[in-house]
Amino acid sequence: MEQYVCIHGHFYQPPRENPWLETVEQQQSAYPYHDWNERITAECYAPNAASAISDHDNRAVRMINNYSRISFNFGPTLLSWMQKHKPDVYQTILDADRISRDRFSGHGSAIAQVYNHMIMPLANQRDKKTQAIWGIKDFEKRFGRFPEGMWLPETAVDLETLEVLAELGIKFTILSPHQVQKVKEIGYGEWQDVSGGRIDPTMAYLCCLPSGRSINIFFYDGLISQAVAFGDLLNNGELFSRKLLGALGNHRNRPQIVHIATDGETYGHYRRQGNITLASCLAFIDSNNSAMLTNYGQYLKKHPPTHRIEVVENSSWSCAHGIERWRADCGCHLGTYRGWTQAWRNPLREAMDWLRDRVAAIYEKEATPYLRDPWRARDDYIELMLDRSTGRVEGFFAGHLRDTLASEGKERVIKLLEMQKNALLVYTSCGWFFDDIAGIEAAQVMRYAAKAMQLAEEVQGIRLEPDYIRILEKAPSVVHGNGSKTYELLVGPARREPSRVISG
Repeated sequence: MEQYVCIHGHFYQPPRENPWLETVEQQQSAYPYHDWNERITAECYAPNAASAISDHDNRAVRMINNYSRISFNFGPTLLSWMQKHKPDVYQTILDADRISRDRFSGHGSAIAQVYNHMIMPLANQRDKKTQAIWGIKDFEKRFGRFPEGMWLPETAVDLETLEVLAELGIKFTILSPHQVQKVKEIGYGEWQDVSGGRIDPTMAYLCCLPSGRSINIFFYDGLISQAVAFGDLLNNGELFSRKLLGALGNHRNRPQIVHIATDGETYGHYRRQGNITLASCLAFIDSNNSAMLTNYGQYLKKHPPTHRIEVVENSSWSCAHGIERWRADCGCHLGTYRGWTQAWRNPLREAMDWLRDRVAAIYEKEATPYLRDPWRARDDYIELMLDRSTGRVEGFFAGHLRDTLASEGKERVIKLLEMQKNALLVYTSCGWFFDDIAGIEAAQVMRYAAKAMQLAEEVQGIRLEPDYIRILEKAPSVVHGNGSKTYELLVGPARREPSRVISG
C-alpha cells in the first residue's frame, strides 16, 4: 500500500508596523537586528530557502529549498513585509510553491492563512468571513492560484469557521489530534469516541457541516510534532526521518500518511540549524523506498476520506483550556514575570470587542450613503491593501460606489475602510498570548485600536478613546500597574497627527 510523509511548517510573525508610519520601528529586543522580522528572516526564513545537504565527511554537496518539499503557510502580513524588505527571500518562497506543483502532481505546497492571525471562534461571523476572504485574495495575488487549504491561527476552530471556509471553496484545514471527539466510517457504522488525542492521524477525514457543506480535515501526529518542537528530533536528520517513517504501520491495510505540524520558526530560529536537519531528513526520505514525500493537496486527491468526524468546538493547539488563552486568566503562560497574572486578558478583549462594535456602527452609518454594500466593500478592500495604483483604486470605486464622488468623498470612504482594517488588526492573536499587557505584542494591537479611534474621530467627530481607556484600567499589569498606563506609555509616543489618506 502507498505510504506518504508530509511535514507542515506554519511560518508567521504578527504585523509589527507602526499604523501611522506603516513601517516597522526598531525593536531593541531583536538586537543585533533592527526588528524581529529581520532577525527571524536571517535565522529561519532565508536559510530554509537554501539549506545544505552534507556527506559523511560533513562537506556540503548540494543545496535544497526546503519549502519546495514540505507543506507550508506564511502569514500574509509577514509576506507583505518580506516583499518590501527581503524580496530575494520572498521570491524563493513563491518559487518553492511553483516547484512543488511540478513535484506533487500539480498541487502546490503553499496553503493560505486567515489574514492577521485572528482567533476565529472569538470573532463574529462577519469578521470571520472578511479574515478568510482577505487571506484567500492575498494568497491568490502572491501565488497565482486559489489555495486548496487554509491554516487557522493556533488551529482554533468552531463549526461557524469551518462553514465560512467551506463556503469560500477551501478544501481542507489542519488540526491537532486533541480537536476531534468522534469518528465513524462514511455511510455506515457507529460513532466512536476518540477524544483525548486518540484519533488515527494517518488519513484524511470529512467533517460534515450543519449547512450541508463539508470540509476535509487532517489531524497531525501530535507526539512526533511535540518531539520536533520541544524534544531532540532536530539534533539529527536521519533520526528525524526514521521517526517519521517508523510511524507508518504495516498493520494498516490501506494508504497512509504520516504528517506533522509545527511553527515553521522551529527550523532555524527556535532550534539553531534546524533548517539543516530538516533538509537532511527530507533528503533521507527522498532516497528511501518505503515512503514518498507529499503535500496535503496531492494526498487528498489520491486518497479522499473514508471516515467522517466531529470536531471539538472552541479548541486550539496551544491552550489546554480551549481558546481561553485569548480572553481569560486560564493558567497558560510563559512565566516571564514574578507575580504574574493573565487577568488583563479579559479587559483587553472587552475593550477590543467594545471598539469593534462602536466602529462597526460608525462604518455602516457613514459608508452607506457612498457604498452600495459597505461590508462587501470591506471584503474587497484587500485589493487596495495589495495594490494602491491609481487604476486599481478607480476600479474599486467603480465597483462599489453608489454615485460618482469627488476626491474628498473618496478619501472619506478610504478612511472608513482604513478604520475597519485597523479594527480587524486589533485581534491579532499575539496580543493575548504572552504574560503581560505591557509586552510589545499587546502594545501593538492597542496601537491599531488607537488608529481606528483616530479615524473614527476624523469621519464622525466622536471621541472613543476615553471610554476605551477606562476599560483598560481594569487590566492589571506587573510592569505598569494597569493597561491604561501601558496605553499611555507605549501607544501614545507612536501616534502621529492625522494625515491625508492616499486614494489614487
